[in-house]
Amino acid sequence: MNKVLFVCLGNICRSAMAEGVCRAELSRRGIDGIIVDSAGTSDWHIGDAPDARAIEAARRRDIDIAGQKARQICDGDFDEFDLILAMDGSNLAKLRAAAGEHRRGKVRLFLDFARDLAVREVADPYYGGADGFDDTLDLLDIGVRALADHIVTTP
Repeated sequence: MNKVLFVCLGNICRSAMAEGVCRAELSRRGIDGIIVDSAGTSDWHIGDAPDARAIEAARRRDIDIAGQKARQICDGDFDEFDLILAMDGSNLAKLRAAAGEHRRGKVRLFLDFARDLAVREVADPYYGGADGFDDTLDLLDIGVRALADHIVTTP
C-alpha cells in the first residue's frame, strides 16, 4: 500500500485533519513511502484552507494542516489511490457509487480499522463548537493508529 486518501464532505474538517494526523503518525513511526492526501465529495470549499478551528485544534497537537487546500475527489483518484477512506456512511455511499464495480474494493469506512471502537463514523464538527474538533481529533488518532498498524502488517 503506497497511497491513502481520506474523504469527507467538504475537505476542510475531518479529512483534512485525518491527513495531518496520519502524516504525523507515519513520521513518528518512521514509516516512509506512503503518500497521504485528502478530498471532499462536494465542491463547496475547493481551494480553501481547512476550517480555522481544525487548524487550531491540530496545532495544539503539533500537527500543521494550515497549508492544505480543499479539493473534490475526482475519477482519477479511484485509480491512483490504494485505499480511499470515508469518514461516514453518507460519503461512503457516494464514493462507492462513483468508484464503479471494479474499484469499489478500495473504498472503506475509515473507522473500520479501529475495531474496538463502538462508533463507526467520524461526526462532522463543522456546525458545533471548538471542542468538537478536539473530539474529532481523538477519534482520528485512534483510527490512524489502527490504520498504521494495518499498513505495517500488510505485505
